[in-house]
Amino acid sequence: MHGLLRFGSSLLLASVSVEARGIPTTPFVNSDGKLSLSGINRIVVDSQYAESTNTKGETLIPPSLRQFAETFAKDLRGLRVNVSCQTGTNASSGSIFLTLGEPRDYLDVAGRESAEGYSLFVSNNGIRIAGASSLGAWWGTRTVLQQAILGNGSIPYGSLSDTPGWGTRGMMLDAGRHYYPPKFLIEMCAYMSFFKQNTFQVHLSDNLYNNVKIYSRERSLDLYARFRLWSDDDAVAGLNNYKNESYTREQFDDIQSACAARGVTILPEIEAPGHALSFVQWKPELGLEDDLSLLNISHPQSIPTMKTVWSTFLPWFYTRTIHIGADEYTAEVNDYNIFVNSMADHVYNEANKSIRIWGTFPPNYTDPGYTNIYKNVSVQHWEFFEDNPLHDYILNNYTVLNSDDTYYVVNKWSGSYPPQLNVSATFIGNPNTGGGLWYPYVFDARNSSNNPSRDEPLVLGGLSPLWNDYGPNATVYSETFYAWRRGIPALADKQWGGNLTAAEFEPILEVLKTYIPGQNLERAIPSITSTILEYSFDARYATGSTVSDRSGNGYDGSSDCSSTDKGSLLVDACTLTTPLQSKGRDYTLTLSLLLSSLDNATDATLISGLDSALMLTPNITLFQGGNHYRLNSSLALNQRLDLHIIGRGNQTFAKINNGTEEEFLTKMGINGERFEWGPMAIEAPVHKVGGEHAGWRGEMFALKLKSVA
Repeated sequence: MHGLLRFGSSLLLASVSVEARGIPTTPFVNSDGKLSLSGINRIVVDSQYAESTNTKGETLIPPSLRQFAETFAKDLRGLRVNVSCQTGTNASSGSIFLTLGEPRDYLDVAGRESAEGYSLFVSNNGIRIAGASSLGAWWGTRTVLQQAILGNGSIPYGSLSDTPGWGTRGMMLDAGRHYYPPKFLIEMCAYMSFFKQNTFQVHLSDNLYNNVKIYSRERSLDLYARFRLWSDDDAVAGLNNYKNESYTREQFDDIQSACAARGVTILPEIEAPGHALSFVQWKPELGLEDDLSLLNISHPQSIPTMKTVWSTFLPWFYTRTIHIGADEYTAEVNDYNIFVNSMADHVYNEANKSIRIWGTFPPNYTDPGYTNIYKNVSVQHWEFFEDNPLHDYILNNYTVLNSDDTYYVVNKWSGSYPPQLNVSATFIGNPNTGGGLWYPYVFDARNSSNNPSRDEPLVLGGLSPLWNDYGPNATVYSETFYAWRRGIPALADKQWGGNLTAAEFEPILEVLKTYIPGQNLERAIPSITSTILEYSFDARYATGSTVSDRSGNGYDGSSDCSSTDKGSLLVDACTLTTPLQSKGRDYTLTLSLLLSSLDNATDATLISGLDSALMLTPNITLFQGGNHYRLNSSLALNQRLDLHIIGRGNQTFAKINNGTEEEFLTKMGINGERFEWGPMAIEAPVHKVGGEHAGWRGEMFALKLKSVA
């Protein structure tokens, strides 16, 4: 069932030849024998440490050891390991015992104590995990899950002691130029957590490229720009006019809490004084005259305005560090540095937090008139034409996070960056770096003189960004996941300090991805055959009864529609509902129907689901993420036909009867200069047909969903 083989109540998974490796790799020391998880019936949390939390991490809402244990128990139940969760003072046979060890036993690459280290012991009696903190113990539970999946439900006897080399490990998502629903962010945290990444930077404000050579002032002020947080505070009234594509305080709380529950801290970023068009559209007087996407920092209200914004939203953020952006500013350097220092003072005084910025203007100690940024401001390096992280910052005692654009992604299309993370670069050694693989201390893979030593304490870690340069219609949410699906585990191994090879990576990931708890980003649906769902309406269907699923999967539906003597449902202000929502890559969705009338020719919905809707506007249209993707074809009235929607890889097609496939495409505007067409990977909507406001009337003869294209 979707890559999982079930036998009775046990979960069986294909094993790989490399055991006790995992992602990140673990220093497992094996002994003879294996422990089957089927013999585990409880998790015992050391009562001495049950309420202990990690006080040394970035999050201000760290889960306790007991809370992590409860999440672990849910994950095990997803593997059909039915465990209880209780507190106690000792391990017992058939248990997983969670406790804390000595922090001094777990050191990072710089030789400092790490709260994220853990030890794991497996014997015929059970499993013991000792963490340097509750978070360390949590990473130990990820190792248990991975080893069980790789070992076909069993874990080798043995032990290990494991500590991440670097403290900041994760990804950055541009949510300023593309909105993502809260559930997507939460599911991404679950995916990252499985591979022991701990930081998810969410870029909360941005704008499309303001091409000053083409755009007039009026066009710039109308260009797509968004600020994604919604507050009713009068101090920021008018800053955000798009509540339906923003995060309320309650939603952002939920995102941060759900991610923290899996060991991932949300790092919020509000971008200024560059990429600041959303603020200038709010207060046009604050923009630079020759580029409205930049704040005029010398304007007397620019810094006070940004202080007001931060004062409004700082209470929302449960992290010790926040990000003020400060990227690609091209105006006066001293003004920029004064802005950064003013924000650093304000954020510290208001909320006792530190700030981070993108590397933009390196320090200058030869010009007495040059104002340098404070050394307690951490720098996120991304490109050598902006800074040399070693010589400009580290040697001047600044802390640096490695986000070199070797691992950049620009969603869907770019003249410079790939649409998927460059996984192969993660595994390719280079003689100039000593022949080794990439790690967070490797800023320059071509010239080792630009890299500090591996044990440099001023290197915070690594974090790879994904940008949505061409706005919300270029992609749907899941395309972001697919851009990162292989990249997250590949980077996670090296961010931790693992030594996974390219040859090992694919087969291990292929097995691990069969069960990654807390998410279903692929929108997979378990099925015993390639036919997932099959409804038909013949004489055996009685109006108002259960709609039987003939696939054998038991996905029975319900309907309040009338049946006809032609073996169809009469869809007339009534609804057919399935227990499913969406199907991701690959699929074929077939609707056998007859349209008798379009009551709403511009907004008729044939079938809808969690992620998308199939519409007639009046042409065949898929709607997802607030955007319509239309074909040139329409459905004829009063003719029975089969409409096939086909998801094949990163493309989506429609076909009527046995006709020619027509592809759903998106038209992307490229910086006001031209357009580019791109494919769309849209999930199949499979939840609700018809409804009181569907906007059409007709008959439904059959509905079928297959996992092949």
